[in-house]
Amino acid sequence: MLKTPEDVVTGWEDAWNRADADDLADLFAEDAEFVNVVGLWWHDRANIRDAHAFGFAHIFPNSRISMDEPRTRLVGTDAAVVQAGWHLTGQVAPAGEPAGDRRGVFTFVLERRKDGWIAVTAQNTDIEPSAQTHINLPEGRSAIHYKKRTSD
Repeated sequence: MLKTPEDVVTGWEDAWNRADADDLADLFAEDAEFVNVVGLWWHDRANIRDAHAFGFAHIFPNSRISMDEPRTRLVGTDAAVVQAGWHLTGQVAPAGEPAGDRRGVFTFVLERRKDGWIAVTAQNTDIEPSAQTHINLPEGRSAIHYKKRTSD
C-alpha cells in the first residue's frame, strides 16, 4: 500500500526502471483495471503483471521512464485521481533495433484503504506529436492536426 496518492507515480517509475513487473503490479488492487496506450484493457492485477512482464522482456528490456510531477485531485476523503506526464527512452522495435523516444500522460485512480492507498484503475495515453486527433483513412489510421489544414 502507498502512503500518499502521489506515491503511485514514484512507485511506477521505480518499478519500471528496474523492469520489475511484480512491484509494478503491487501498486494495483487485486481487481484493478488498466488500459494501455493502444487500448488493451487488463482486468486484474495478475493480467497487469503478466502484460508488463512480457513488455519488459520483449518491448522495453532496457527502457527508462521519467515521470513528471504528479497532479492530484482528492475525491472526498478516500479516493484520488493522480495524473503525471512521462518520457520513455530505450524501447525496441520487433526486430530489436532501437525505437524513438515517447511521451505520454498517465491517469491513476486510487482508493484509500485501512493500510494506505492503492490504484484501482489506470489509463496510459501516448502523446502524438503535432496531432489533435486521429482519423481513419482507407490506408489506415493517421494522426492529424485540424489547425494545420492545407485546404484553408
